[in-house]
Amino acid sequence: MSYLIAHWTFRHSQSFLHCQMIFIKLYARKILILKTGRSPMGMLGLPFLTRMEGFSAKIYITEAAARIGQLMMEELICMNMEYRQFYGAEESSGPQWMKWEELELLPSALRKIALGEDGSELGGGCPCIAHVKDCISKVQTLRFGEEACYNGILIIKAFSSGLDIGACNWIISGAKGNIAYISGSNFASGHAMDFDYRAIQGSDLILYSDLSSLDSTEDIDQSSFSDDNNNWEELMNSLSNYDESVEEMEKLAFICSCAIDSVKAGGSVLIPINRVGVFLQLLEQIAIFMECSSLKIPIYIISSVAEELLAYTNTIPEWLCKQRQEKLFSGDPLFAHVKLIKEKKIHVFPAVHSPKLLMNWQEPCIVFSPHWSLRLGPTIHLLRRWSGDHNSLLVLENEVDAELAVLPFKPISMKVLQCSFLSGKKLQKVQPLLKILQPKLVLFPEEWRTHVSFSDVTSFSVSHYSENETIHIPSLKESAELEIAADIASKFQWRMLKQKKLNITRLKGRLFVNHGKHQLLPENEPGGSSQTRPFLHWGSPDPENLLAELSKMGINGSVERCMTDAESEDGFTVKVQDPEKSMIEVRAAVTVISAADKNLASRIVKAMENILEGI
Repeated sequence: MSYLIAHWTFRHSQSFLHCQMIFIKLYARKILILKTGRSPMGMLGLPFLTRMEGFSAKIYITEAAARIGQLMMEELICMNMEYRQFYGAEESSGPQWMKWEELELLPSALRKIALGEDGSELGGGCPCIAHVKDCISKVQTLRFGEEACYNGILIIKAFSSGLDIGACNWIISGAKGNIAYISGSNFASGHAMDFDYRAIQGSDLILYSDLSSLDSTEDIDQSSFSDDNNNWEELMNSLSNYDESVEEMEKLAFICSCAIDSVKAGGSVLIPINRVGVFLQLLEQIAIFMECSSLKIPIYIISSVAEELLAYTNTIPEWLCKQRQEKLFSGDPLFAHVKLIKEKKIHVFPAVHSPKLLMNWQEPCIVFSPHWSLRLGPTIHLLRRWSGDHNSLLVLENEVDAELAVLPFKPISMKVLQCSFLSGKKLQKVQPLLKILQPKLVLFPEEWRTHVSFSDVTSFSVSHYSENETIHIPSLKESAELEIAADIASKFQWRMLKQKKLNITRLKGRLFVNHGKHQLLPENEPGGSSQTRPFLHWGSPDPENLLAELSKMGINGSVERCMTDAESEDGFTVKVQDPEKSMIEVRAAVTVISAADKNLASRIVKAMENILEGI
């Protein structure tokens, strides 16, 4: 069994599209796992991947991630059309502030996508409607825990990672073992379904790909972790109850307080939409802070897909955390934006030039809008309007290079607030988590080698993988299960092996592989008859045992060693003198009995059968 781990990263200069994939060659089959970044936004890179020459892999995505990702792709297309409309279809060079020296540093294939065939068309990498429809048609969507069978051999399941709506970890199961693929995960989420660790427990191999754990940590000595506690539930509760969720809420509260301070000073606040879950929670918290501050400041959401996205997120309780699901049973909306829109505290518009928005517009205000790259969409117009206002505020996630993002709008006076949200498990939690999961083997990114050291007494083996490196892993199970039809099993004729004291039988049928299971079905024999099959023997006879067995049958002979045998030095010849002359030639690959009398030859064969294993 071998694994080719290939982290392939694609970043598009204009829209910062990000896509990672891991290619696994397993049991001579090919599976492509699309790692959708830290949220369904990572699907924005999918149209570029499916357009690559020779791409034919099967793509599996959760239903929620696929729907949200599709909306994001459609919005990207809409923003690109607006960009072309504003600057003109014939303006091949684009605006001066969109020229980046970094574009020339891209690999040739990506530079062609970003700049067009002739190298001058910035924005050429944006997918069109046809590309989106084509890539979505190649996707198979799954619910959490739903089985998908690949090529009749492998079973693929998705389980919640707790990071965002639809974000998941994967399990690939086959006859010789299973692989759990763990990406960025969150133990306790404020919106998405919690991390489902039970589904991954007992996996043969864990492919660990949570690089976010290394974002802001010091080197951790995991060997110091106490191994005394074997209560998995208690361990998991200790991990889940850590104040990470409280820390996340404090970050949201800090952003809200900064936003309130800005609007009180007469400035406006611009929050580019990135992760859907963070956006929904921040929307709720800002509305609460506004009400507590008795401010009557409008909150605008400007996005071509905002109305559909907000409606969708309020109809998917099965993808949300328990706290959100309980609201469904109490009759409350899953997210507060439903009530806030009805109360006209939040206003949703499809575009910055929408007539209704222009009639409703007032400042100061708080605006949520795409794109978080600050290169497309309403953010461009709003930044140009507010960049010179020192009371205004721009909120960005740490993943965005703020210095590069605001470069086209300099000189800029507005405040820029960068914040980081939980995007994976912290290093301190890796060892306790693996103790709970109890895998046989764990594969970590090579970057972990210098950051984390594991105890020699851990119950699992540790290996590291790098980009484009093939890792050969031995079979994780010594045997595989085979379902045998009752018609075949009823005809078994058992025989005891002398040396190993093991019962063995021969069987014959049609091997059928379906849904990851191997089955042996009866053959369709003509006329329903079955012929008696001759015995099969194996092994090399011992010359002394052979002479003794022949002697019991009244056959006397002598052994002559054949040291010149090219195949094996163990070859020998038995020359029989009584009752008639005959010869037995034993070689490594064949045994030849030469006798003029058929009866004598049969007795010699019987002697050979008595000392050899056979069935």
